Amino acid sequence: MRKQLHPGAKWSFRLRTYFAMIFLSFFIGWFIAPFFIVMYALIFGQNSIPGIIFGVIGFGIFYIIFTIIIGEIYARMAYNRWFYEFTDAQLRTERGIIWKKYSNLPYERIQNIDISRGILARMLGFSTVHIQTAGFSYAPNSRGMGSEGYIPAVTMQEAEHIREFLMKKISKNGRNQGL
Repeated sequence: MRKQLHPGAKWSFRLRTYFAMIFLSFFIGWFIAPFFIVMYALIFGQNSIPGIIFGVIGFGIFYIIFTIIIGEIYARMAYNRWFYEFTDAQLRTERGIIWKKYSNLPYERIQNIDISRGILARMLGFSTVHIQTAGFSYAPNSRGMGSEGYIPAVTMQEAEHIREFLMKKISKNGRNQGL
């Protein structure tokens, strides 16, 4: 059965969008801000200081509203399109808005399961599960992008349940090999 992320994941997706939009504002501002400045300058008269001030303020208000709308759309779409499922043989994940990414992670390849809880995650009551496999490098500060299996937002109880379930699976399946 496919499961969805914790509802608090929307805030994580939203904040990620807000930070991206802050950096984009420096580039977008060079193209859109002059339009607002010219528009208000024409309304208040050529070379008018109030027109320039209102143009800058108008652009700021427009950009804040635009960022909030884009952040909300992205958060809802990303949340509604992120699923995970545990089958008899593997963990399946599905995510993506425009480009879908489907991952299948066989239990035999799993080496370790880490649970992380950042500040936002603790406030909203969710955890991130990082599932590491042999031969795949792990970088703990990369928001899961360094672990092959990655579930970004599940309840704390669900994260512990996932870890226990996977530890039982890997201790049962893959430890009969070797010397």
